[in-house]
Amino acid sequence: RRSCRRARRHTPQRPAPRGRRTPLRFSGYASYYAPSLHGNLTASGEVYVHNGMTAAHKTLPFNTRVLVTRRDTGDVVMVRINDRGPFVPDRVIDLSGGAAEKLGMLSSGLVLVDVEVLEE
Repeated sequence: RRSCRRARRHTPQRPAPRGRRTPLRFSGYASYYAPSLHGNLTASGEVYVHNGMTAAHKTLPFNTRVLVTRRDTGDVVMVRINDRGPFVPDRVIDLSGGAAEKLGMLSSGLVLVDVEVLEE
């Protein structure tokens, strides 16, 4: 029996690059995803939800939870890694819109943060 549903294209999950282990704490600039990316697939195969509490990192395994602290205000948010990036020099993490809003960075777009890995 055939299903009436359309076949969904699946993007294979890309593992974190090998050979380099991310330190448990690191600092740098955080940016956030544009609202227009809502609904696109992430590198993990999940659908990106702009108001969610997720983030992209270059090397941390998918589903790793990290604590992101905005240096100038002390605001903190916990996010789950579900994508790869940012691919811009000097940036250490790309946050979802929901996480960026909690950190109060929607107007500035780029803030200095401390990132602590909670679980891999």
